[in-house]
Amino acid sequence: VQLQASGGGSVQPGGSLRLSCEASGNIFRINAWGWYRQAPGGQRELVADIIGDGSTDYADSVKGRFTISRDNAKNTVYLQMNSLKPEDTAVYYCAAQNGTVYNYWGQGTQVTVSS
Repeated sequence: VQLQASGGGSVQPGGSLRLSCEASGNIFRINAWGWYRQAPGGQRELVADIIGDGSTDYADSVKGRFTISRDNAKNTVYLQMNSLKPEDTAVYYCAAQNGTVYNYWGQGTQVTVSS
């Protein structure tokens, strides 16, 4: 499974970005997709995930602002980020799993929120 993330960039506080993660390869056994982020000097944290039945979960820090979604026809997972804050600045990674831990990772995409 290969994951290609895109959509990062620089935005002012209050702005929006949409990240995309296109998957290829043997994705038939993938049962969950997630977006992680890692800020400078920080640990990688799970921001949002979506499982096979479409259920979603979010970190408390992004609830109500971020939305994860999936387009099965395009093999793509999205992260819509609204009302961005400076503390959302990080490298964002998409991930996928076919078991109980995320074992496939895309390259990171930088999101910078600054005035």
